[in-house]
Amino acid sequence: MKAAMTGNSSSSTFWKMMRKHRVLLLMTVPGILYFLINNYLPMFGVIIAFKDLNYAKGILGSDWVGFKNFEFLFQTDRAYLITRNTVLYNALFIFINVILGVGVAILLNELKKKLMSRFYQSIILLPYLLSAVIVSYLVFSFLSVEYGFVNKLILEPLGLDGITWYSEPKYWPYILTIVNVWKSVGYFSIIYLAAIVGIDAEYYEAATLDGASKWQQVRSITFPLIIPVVMIMTLLQVGKIFNADFGLFYQVPMNSGALMSATDVIDTYVYRALMQMGDVGMASAAGLYQSVLGFLLIFGVNYIVRKINSDHALF
Repeated sequence: MKAAMTGNSSSSTFWKMMRKHRVLLLMTVPGILYFLINNYLPMFGVIIAFKDLNYAKGILGSDWVGFKNFEFLFQTDRAYLITRNTVLYNALFIFINVILGVGVAILLNELKKKLMSRFYQSIILLPYLLSAVIVSYLVFSFLSVEYGFVNKLILEPLGLDGITWYSEPKYWPYILTIVNVWKSVGYFSIIYLAAIVGIDAEYYEAATLDGASKWQQVRSITFPLIIPVVMIMTLLQVGKIFNADFGLFYQVPMNSGALMSATDVIDTYVYRALMQMGDVGMASAAGLYQSVLGFLLIFGVNYIVRKINSDHALF
């Protein structure tokens, strides 16, 4: 009897809260609908990865082929190459973006003039907002064999021969890394700056009174207090370590066949295969493969982080 009364009381409280905050709840409806339609409804298409899609029969009517769609991805002679490139590039990007993102955020925080701080924040964030097509032509203006800035205004005046950049794979791990850092570091620095700004100023005032230098304050106060944010951002990136930035690896190298040993990743390989063969099942299998591995990686890395320090774990 008592349990029933407690249950009724909880239900009554719940509905009172719903009525009280009905306007706020109504405001969440567009966001919920967006996620349902854009993120969850397409998950139904996962079954395409296990079917030989026939448009005449439809998705449900197409024949099941089990894991045959995955065979194309794993049995190809480029399977190791594209997986290696995807993982190593992303691991390098994560490492560099964390270091530079935190460093730039600390420097921005030291700017005392708000106008200058906002100006620099806007400037470094601008590359992140540019499309991959625009970025690819900016890179081309630097690396063009005949009219590029690097060849015409740097190498040739020094008496050096121009480099055919779009035919030399050995340079592209560096070029892609530079472009990624230029495009992404502003985004991460803004996030880390928001975390730094949220630190109580009394910590720094007390450290200053104790005679701590700027570097000592950064090392003993700033770094420890923004580690949770850094860990969250890193874990989210680790979850996408098998998903490459398609625009960076396809648009920036101008889809040059001579560069594929250095620029071909899972996403570009699947796209080319899809365009050449029209095999939607194979493309779906690759997408599912990337998602599952990313999902497992997030859980694995988060488990390790939670064992070391539960306060820094994502969940």
